[in-house]
This record gives sequence, C-alpha cells and structure tokens, in this order.
Amino acid sequence: MEIVYTNAPDTLNITEYDDYFDVLQKKVDIANSFYMTICSVAFLIGTTGNGLVIWFTVFRLKKTLNVMWFLNLAVADFMLTSFLPFSISTIALRHHWPLGTFMCKFNGFIVSLSQSVSVLQLTAISIDRCITVVFPVWCQNHRTTKLASVAILVIWIISFAFSLPLLIFNKTYQIFDNYIVCYTASYEMFVTNVILRFIMFFVLPFTVIVSCYTIIAIHIQRKHIIQSSKPFKIIAAVISSFFVCWLPLHIFLLLNISESNAFFYIVVIGMPVVSSLIFINSCINPLIYVFIGREFKEKFWSSIQATFEKAFSEETDKKKVSLGHNTQVCPEYNQDHKGEVI
Repeated sequence: MEIVYTNAPDTLNITEYDDYFDVLQKKVDIANSFYMTICSVAFLIGTTGNGLVIWFTVFRLKKTLNVMWFLNLAVADFMLTSFLPFSISTIALRHHWPLGTFMCKFNGFIVSLSQSVSVLQLTAISIDRCITVVFPVWCQNHRTTKLASVAILVIWIISFAFSLPLLIFNKTYQIFDNYIVCYTASYEMFVTNVILRFIMFFVLPFTVIVSCYTIIAIHIQRKHIIQSSKPFKIIAAVISSFFVCWLPLHIFLLLNISESNAFFYIVVIGMPVVSSLIFINSCINPLIYVFIGREFKEKFWSSIQATFEKAFSEETDKKKVSLGHNTQVCPEYNQDHKGEVI
C-alpha cells in the first residue's frame, strides 16, 4: 500500500490536533482492517485461481493464441497475489518493515511489474479482438502464436522499464529503535511515477480499449455480423472489473501528490480501501473465465479440466456469415484448428 505524503491540516491548536488524530486513527484502523481482510481473501482466491489457470494452460490446453494471452495475464495476477502476505503483514505492523532493504526493493518491484503486465496484457487482448473482426484476411495470414510471443515479450520489457525505479529508489528508514519503514526515498520520483503510471497504465489503455470496442461494434453493425458473443463477454467482464478496481486508486494517488491539505483526511482513510481493490481485480479474472458461460452449472459439475477448456475455447460459430469471400473473423493460424474463430 502507498505511503501517504499529503500533509495534515496546520490550522489546529494542540488540543484540537490530538482529538483530530485520535478520531483519524480509529478510522484508519477500520480501513486497515478492511484492507487486510480483502487482501487475505484475494491471496487465497488469486493464488489458487490463477495457479489453476497457469497449470491447465501449460499442461492441458493446446497453445492457441487466446490461451497464450490468458496465460500471461494469469502469471501476472499470480505474481501480484502471491506477494500479498508482505503487504498484509506490513499493515498489521502499522507499516513497520522488518524484512530489510533488499525485500523492500524487490517487493515493490514485483508488485509494480505484475500490475503493469496485467494492464498492458488487457490492452493487447482488446487490440487483438479488434483486428480479428476488422482485418480477417490479414490476421489469418499473420496472427500467429509467434507474433503473440513477441507481443508478450514487449509487454514484459515495457513493464520492467517502468518498474525499475522502485529497485533503485525504494529504501528502508529507521524512525525508532524497533520501527523501520519501506518507502520511495525520492519524493520527486514518487510524484513522477504516479503521473507516468496514470498516463501509461490507465489513460492510454482506457483510450485504446474503448476505441477498439467502438470499432468492433460499428463494424459488426455495418456488416450485419452474427457470431458467438462468449469471448467478447469474457473480455468485457475482465476489462470492466479492471477499471472499477483501478480508477479509485489512481484518483487517490493524484490527490496524495496534490499540494492541498484539504484531501489529507480523505486520502489517509481511503487509501487502504482503494489499494485493496486492485487485488480483487487480480483474483476475479479466473472466476470470470470459468463462470461467465451460459451453461455454468453444467461446466462446473464437469471435470475441472473440461471447465477450463470450454471457458478458453475458441469455438466456431455455427451461424457465421460470409463477408464476401472471407469469414467474419479470422481463424487460428493452425491446421489442427481449422475453422475455429475467436
């Protein structure tokens, strides 16, 4: 969870100041309890759910392009949720960090890296969906698992570059004899990081995703395309959950770096709550994959492997309509899966 840098109000006398912080501390304790509860649940669900996705996609499912996308997303979410015990213990110890400087740097780096990969992967999935609908001929010839591998590598490189400053600037500082905090040593770097991540990992992805789905909707309406909506329901649900969980955190981070003291009370109490929401996003993705289908009960009571295979399947729509000499969306570039569509 982010350290709050906003200053406390400076217009209070000593008595008012003590009363103010007594009330504030009680509310912060409630917010921190909420944070630890949500993070504990997210840890159990996120590591289990994403772990199952990783296991089945690696050992049981054929490596289609869709499977590669969701595998990479599951890896990022698994990394994020697996590091939650460090955040939970830190809050339980009132931000005391007993694990040393290396883990202070490494924990911040991994959390930032996994968050970045998750955002960029969701953006890549949206672009891929748009291409399959608008350019079916091109994607039939060029949309390969090799191209997906390159895209995934680029995602990790970009995420690594934006997360590297945490390895450099995170440090520990001993405030009292038995009280050490882990924080970003440079306030200027903290502010820069908040602004850059807001633009790179929220504004730009939001613009790209909305643009892609707007183009898809216009194209489908114009061409009168009828096709299975299951893959698009899955992606829409994943992206919706992402923005609901991430927008509040970016708002509070921007308030945190503002010069006004008016937001101090809101930020201090609200930061634990909005910080916990991002972990909900990381544990909800595998649930969406499995449970969004129409025949949930049938899938659920079938074997777990069959459940994941159906949830990830790239089925051919029996009602697909011909667009001239081309199908509405491009098939997988794989002779073993001729006729499949996204």
